[in-house]
Amino acid sequence: MKDKLINQTCTVAKSHCKCFEFLTDEQREMIEKKQVEVRYKKGEIITKYGAFATHVIFLCEGLVKVYLEDNDQTLILKIIGPGSLIGLSALSDDGDTFQYTASAYQDSVARLIDINTFKYLIRENGIFSSKIINILSENANQINNRFFFMTHRQSYGRLADLVLCLSGNIFRSPVFELMLTRKELAELAGMSTENVVRVLKSFQKDKLIEITGKTISILNPDGLRKICSIG
Repeated sequence: MKDKLINQTCTVAKSHCKCFEFLTDEQREMIEKKQVEVRYKKGEIITKYGAFATHVIFLCEGLVKVYLEDNDQTLILKIIGPGSLIGLSALSDDGDTFQYTASAYQDSVARLIDINTFKYLIRENGIFSSKIINILSENANQINNRFFFMTHRQSYGRLADLVLCLSGNIFRSPVFELMLTRKELAELAGMSTENVVRVLKSFQKDKLIEITGKTISILNPDGLRKICSIG
């Protein structure tokens, strides 16, 4: 079980959505006519919890934070990279509002697809609908995994897993430029900013990673995975 949980706490393991590949030419033409492209600046709200969901959002470029908030408290559910869908939880017959807030971690580009058109395609195309069910299942598993790690891992295990998750599932490279601040990393890991800085320095000292400016290079992925396993 441990191996399955590792590296899936920040986002789904297979974040790139390929469901649109299974639409017919006519259905693709339909969806093209019922979508608009929108650019979001860093920090801009994309969806707001409780707002009417008129669109499903497909992220083309950028990085997005999905979270719940209550006054000054924020609970991050996951981060989303290019090729991901936002707002699928509003597709049910009983749910017509967004169930979380999403904001841009960095400048982002998204396609807003009319939700009624999206629902029509789910009804009319069985393969398309099965792919959407798979995505919903993966999202549920990811959030379960995230809460498991948040409650059963100490700071070193949390941050090691987060670095590996970012590398493998978001940037898909052992070397990546991380535009998130230390405070944002702390929110993702459920740690204090000071603790994040301390643990990152420890990882560098142990030659697990190298940080140059905003670029992180993973030098010893097996070492990080071991830390994930033992917490």
